[in-house]
Amino acid sequence: MLEVKMLEKPDERRDFPRGHIEAVHLSDLDFAVATLEPSWRWSESLAPIVGTSSCEMHHNGYVVQGRLHIRMNDGAETEVGPGDVYVCSPGHDAWVAGDEQVVVYDFQGQTAREFARE
Repeated sequence: MLEVKMLEKPDERRDFPRGHIEAVHLSDLDFAVATLEPSWRWSESLAPIVGTSSCEMHHNGYVVQGRLHIRMNDGAETEVGPGDVYVCSPGHDAWVAGDEQVVVYDFQGQTAREFARE
């Protein structure tokens, strides 16, 4: 099997307060580009839409631009920035750290479609 899609023509775009994602869906991979504006915070921008108190998605990410602070429900936290590759389990909040827009590439199996619906 060979599949190719272009980010310039995403399969879907989801807008939410202070951000959006664009995603392409392949047979075994969903790839999303999240663009988050300064002052974006998951618990403020997406929790009211999704109906959970924290993000319940698993993320495999690569930060292209800006800084993202992540706090797990158990209190563990970190900040990721340009060039960082990270794995984040379900049960977290995240927010833009600083005044620069954040761009994150999110690689997933079938679960990225659920994030896209958030």
